[in-house]
Amino acid sequence: MEWSFRSDQPIYTQLAEKLRMEIVSGRYRPGERLASVRDMALEAGVNPNTLQRALQELEREGMVRAQRTSGRFVTEDLQVIAQTKKRFAEEQIRSFLEAMGKLGLPEREIVSLLEEALSRKGGAASERVSQGEKEDEHGNT
Repeated sequence: MEWSFRSDQPIYTQLAEKLRMEIVSGRYRPGERLASVRDMALEAGVNPNTLQRALQELEREGMVRAQRTSGRFVTEDLQVIAQTKKRFAEEQIRSFLEAMGKLGLPEREIVSLLEEALSRKGGAASERVSQGEKEDEHGNT
């Protein structure tokens, strides 16, 4: 896993965000045991206390659970993972729409550009978007 940090946000929050993304993207599967705090901190190049703080945040959110003698595990609650994934998607959409607004693009043109991009990417997805069909988290309609 590649670790790089920005100076505009505390490192522990960036660590938590990266781990959340790894969980929702499926890199870490539900119920999977995470590496030890020491090992993850070494890999990320951070103090173990900083990584511990990030993991505590994920525990409070229900993304990770700690077992006293066995370590930490990704939640098996698929609803928690799905809600987090949806939140990530909504944040990306908000950022995208804000950027498009700064360019002065009307909604119609934004939709048209999205349809073009989706058609270049995969074909069928753009038709579903233009017809208003929704996909589940696995791409099924």
